[in-house]
Parts: sequence; C-alpha cells; structure tokens
Amino acid sequence: MSQFHTLLLDLDGTLVDAFTTIHRSYTHVLPQFGLPAPTMAQVRQSVGGGLENALRHFLPEASIAAAVQLHLAHTEKILLEDVRLLPGALELLRQQKSTGVTLAVFTNKRGDHARRICNHLGMTPFLSGIFGAKDTPWLKPQPEFAHHTLTQLAALAQGTLLIGDSPFDVEAAHRGGFPCWAVATGTHIAEQLRAAGAEAVFADLPALHAAL
Repeated sequence: MSQFHTLLLDLDGTLVDAFTTIHRSYTHVLPQFGLPAPTMAQVRQSVGGGLENALRHFLPEASIAAAVQLHLAHTEKILLEDVRLLPGALELLRQQKSTGVTLAVFTNKRGDHARRICNHLGMTPFLSGIFGAKDTPWLKPQPEFAHHTLTQLAALAQGTLLIGDSPFDVEAAHRGGFPCWAVATGTHIAEQLRAAGAEAVFADLPALHAAL
C-alpha cells in the first residue's frame, strides 16, 4: 500500500509532454508582436506559474492580455495534435488507483484544456478530479488552490503528495502543507528541483513509481 492517500499530479512535464504544442503557439503569437519565434529552450525556460506569467518573459505587460487571447485561440486548434503521455504515466495512475489512492490532476494549464488532454490520452477514468487555471481564482503556488482541491476531493493535507516538475510545484506543495516529489522530465533539472526543496527527485515517472 502507498504511504500516501492522495496524489496530486501536475500535467505538463509530469504526466504529458505538451512542449511541441506550447512551442507552436508561441511561434504563432510572438511574431505578431514584432518578436522572433522563440526556441524550444526559451519556451521551456518560460513556462510555469500560468500562461500570463510565462508570456511576461517575452512581452511587456501592456501586451499580455492580447497575447493570451491569441495564444489560447491557436492552442484550441492544435491542442491534441502533438501532446503525448510521458513514459510510465498510465501505469502509475492505473496501479495507484487500484490500491485505493485518490488521484487528481493539479495544474496551471487551463482547466478546460487539461480535461481535453486527459480524455484524449485515456487518463480521466483514473482521476477523481482535474483542477486547472480559471477553474478557481487561484494558481499554484497559492495555498488557496491546494486547499480548494483537497476540499473538493474530501482529502487531507496529511497523507497527500504532489508530483511535479518545477519549483512552482514544490512551493505549491509546501504552502499547501504536504511534500513534493519531483521528476526531471519537464522544465527543470534535478539539481534545480533539489535546490527548490523537493523531498525527492527522480529521473522519470517509472523511477518515482518504484519509490511509491
């Protein structure tokens, strides 16, 4: 049996690789503001903390609202074309669900987009909830978002683990009152995740799953 009763899982970079989709949308949007198309490395370094926050790495505040609308409109068209499961994602969900663990996606991706992706990739049957941006007034790492999610799941912070790939996930977990195990499959390398305070860091989901 798992030592944890509830697993909150980040989506992009943790359960799925959506970076091709994200990069395509940035490549579509930024030239419309007179900027060159960014590299994949630049996009990877910018994401986290929500779309508005990510776009601030490239654009002044006055342009953010318009850029968000363009980004979302393009993403809607291509959302499911390139996204794929990361190795071990379905296996982890299936096995943990079978032992009675409550599983939920906890992401700063737009909630409607997260739900479409989870449906498309076959994850939804294993999940008790999918909580994302615009579902509430909050984003990770605000503790209110974690509290809302646990309340909706009828879960307690004690016995909860957040699985993520960024310092935003580590901070969200700690401000929510529970630990974070991180995977180096997304936006940050293992050393950065350890420096952020993750209780454990793994190369990928299969290694994390083995530790569970």
